[in-house]
Amino acid sequence: MSAIIETPILEPKEIVKENHIVLPNISWSTYESLLNDLADTTAARLTYNQGKLEIMAPLPEHERINRIVALIVEVVAEELNIDIEAFGSTTFKHKDFVQGFEPDSCFYIQHEAIAKGKTKFDLKVDPPPDLIIEIDITNSSIDKLSIYKQLAVPEIWRYDGKKVIIYKLENNDYQILNNSSSFPLLTSENINYFITQSKNLKKTVFLKSLRAFLRDKINAK
Repeated sequence: MSAIIETPILEPKEIVKENHIVLPNISWSTYESLLNDLADTTAARLTYNQGKLEIMAPLPEHERINRIVALIVEVVAEELNIDIEAFGSTTFKHKDFVQGFEPDSCFYIQHEAIAKGKTKFDLKVDPPPDLIIEIDITNSSIDKLSIYKQLAVPEIWRYDGKKVIIYKLENNDYQILNNSSSFPLLTSENINYFITQSKNLKKTVFLKSLRAFLRDKINAK
C-alpha cells in the first residue's frame, strides 16, 4: 500500500458523476477527523478503504428508494413478529483493516439483542449489521462489496438503479440469491415489485398492499 499523507488533497483527482468525490492517499487520522466534523450532519456519507476516501451526497431519488426498501424491511419484520434494530447510516469502522463505511440503511436481526441500546459500535468486538441496504444509482468508485466481505456482513440488498440484487456471504464470498436469508419468504422479485408499486401508489395504499401480500404469504406457509 502506498504511503498515506496526513492532510486531505484539496482538489480531488477523480469525480464520479455529480455527487461522488473520491480522494486518494487519505490517512486514517484524517478520515476520523472528517467523521467527527460531519457527525452532526446527514448531508454526506463517507466510505474509506485503505487510504481511498469516497464522499457521497445522496440524491433525492437515492434517498427515496433507500427509505422504501428500509420500510419494506421494517414492515416484513413486524408482520413476522421479528424484533429488529435499525441503525440507518451509522458509521462502522475497523482500524486494523483500515476500512470504514456508512451504509444507506442497516439492520441487526439475528443479533438484535446484542445491538439493542447500543450507541457506538466497535467492529473489533461487535458483529456487523445482519442486513445492509446499498443504493448504488450513480455507481460508487469504491468496491463496497469487498469492504463488506472483509468485515463479514452476512447479507446485502443492493439496488443498482433498476432492481434489487440479494447477496449472501458464503465461503468468504458473496453469492447472488433469489430469497433473502433474513426473511426467506421475500424474493428479489417481491422487493422489486414493491419498489415499483411505491412509485405509483399513495403511501397508505402501498402499505396496505404490502401487508396484504405478506399476510397471504404467511398464511400460505
